[in-house]
Amino acid sequence: MRQAAFIYDDALSRHVLREDHVMRPTRLRYTHELANAYGLFERSEQIAPRHATLDELAWFHTPDYLRAVEVLSQGMTDLAPERYNFSEVGDNPAYEGMFGASTLSTGGSLVAAELVAAGDVEVAFNVAGGLHHAASDHASGFCIFNDPVIAIEALRRKGLRVMYVDIDCHHGDGVQGAFYDTNDVLTLSMHESGRYLFPGTGEVRELGVGEGKGFSVNVPLAPHTDDEIFHWAFDAVVPPIVDAFVPDVLVTQLGMDTHFDDPITHLEMTVQGHGEAVRKLGQMTKKWVALGGGGYDMSAVARGWCLDFGLMMGEELPDEIPSSYRNNYGLIHLRDDASTIGVQHRKVATEFVESSVAEVRRLIFPIHRLA
Repeated sequence: MRQAAFIYDDALSRHVLREDHVMRPTRLRYTHELANAYGLFERSEQIAPRHATLDELAWFHTPDYLRAVEVLSQGMTDLAPERYNFSEVGDNPAYEGMFGASTLSTGGSLVAAELVAAGDVEVAFNVAGGLHHAASDHASGFCIFNDPVIAIEALRRKGLRVMYVDIDCHHGDGVQGAFYDTNDVLTLSMHESGRYLFPGTGEVRELGVGEGKGFSVNVPLAPHTDDEIFHWAFDAVVPPIVDAFVPDVLVTQLGMDTHFDDPITHLEMTVQGHGEAVRKLGQMTKKWVALGGGGYDMSAVARGWCLDFGLMMGEELPDEIPSSYRNNYGLIHLRDDASTIGVQHRKVATEFVESSVAEVRRLIFPIHRLA
C-alpha cells in the first residue's frame, strides 16, 4: 500500500461563487464523505490545508493582482473588477471571502508538495486544487490563483525536476504559459480541443519557445472521446514523454469534467476510465502531488475522486457504495454503466485523436530523441 495523504478541511467547501454558478465547492465535501464511508482515512493521513502566504502567491501572481483580489473579496468597489477579469454574470464573480478561500485551496497544494518533497508520504491529493487557468494578473475559468504553478515552483525550489500532467477536459493553459520558455518543467495536457471548448487553446503546435521548445505537450481530443480512445492516446504519448524527461516528481491535475454526464463539456469518459489514467500515472512515479480541478456533475466528482484516491493508495474499492453514504445521497454504484454511452461519434473521435498523436510524434518526439 502506498503512503498517502488527503488534504482537506470543510472550510474548503463552504464558499459560494454565485448561487447559479456551475462550480460548487460542496463537491469537495461529498468526495470527502464518500472516501470516509469507504474507510480510506483509516489507512491514510488526513492533513489540513494552510493559507498560502503573499510571498508564495507572488512566485507567480503580480502584486497588483493580489491586492485586487483581496480588495474585491471584501466587497470594496474602488477597483474596476473587469480589469482583472471579474464580473457579476461571467465565469469569475468576485464573491465575499474569495481571497481566503483561494489562499486556502492554494495552500492545500503547497502542503501536498511539502509532504511529498519531504518524503513524509508518496502521494498527496489536494481535491481543492488544480485551478489551472488563472493567469499571473487576472482570473480565468473559475480560477483565482494558479495553485499548480505555485506548487510546482515550491518543488523546483527544493531542487526537484517536475513534470505536470493535466487530464482535465479543459486545456491547462495557465500552467503551460507559466513554463512555456523553460525546459526545467515539462507540461503535458490531454483535453477536449480548444476548437470546441474554453479556453480555445491547446493545439499540438503550442510546444514551447526558446529553451522550452518541446517541453509543452498538448494532446487535443474531439468531443465524444470515450475511455478506449482516451487511453489509446494516453499510452501513445504519456509514458514515452515521462521516460524521456525523467522527473523526480509528478504533479497531476485530475479534473473530473471528462465525464459523460458533465454539463459543460463533451467528452464521454467514465469514472473508472478516469481512474485507469490515475492508476497508470501512479505507476510512473514514486513522488506524486495530485490535484483536483474541473468537474460539475456532483455524483461523478464524488465517485470519481474517491475511486482515484483509493487507487493512489493502491486499493481497488468495491463497487457497492457503503450504506451510510447511499442512504444520504441515493448513490448505489461507484463505477458507471458504460453501456449507456452512445457510440455513434466514435469514428470521428478516433480519427481526430490519431491525427493529434501523429502530430505530437512528428513535432515533439524528435526533440526528446523518441522514435
